[in-house]
Amino acid sequence: TIIKKETGTVTLFAFDEGEGLSEHTAPFDALVQVTDGEALITIGGKEHKVAAGQFIIMPANIPHALKAITRYKMLLVMIKEQAG
Repeated sequence: TIIKKETGTVTLFAFDEGEGLSEHTAPFDALVQVTDGEALITIGGKEHKVAAGQFIIMPANIPHALKAITRYKMLLVMIKEQAG
């Protein structure tokens, strides 16, 4: 984790070819910035092929998963809602 604050986090993930994250949900929207390689990201049952230089948003509470097609790196930015 690069930044971890009450208002959100920025985390760098790296995967070898074929590695990934199993399907799960998160309580906050997340922005993925692909920094290297290619991956298949599944959001709500729909597959998205992403590559270096691209961004994708994973909405809160929607199941999502990831599998690296090649060696893959991404920045994951989660912004938490503040009570107001």
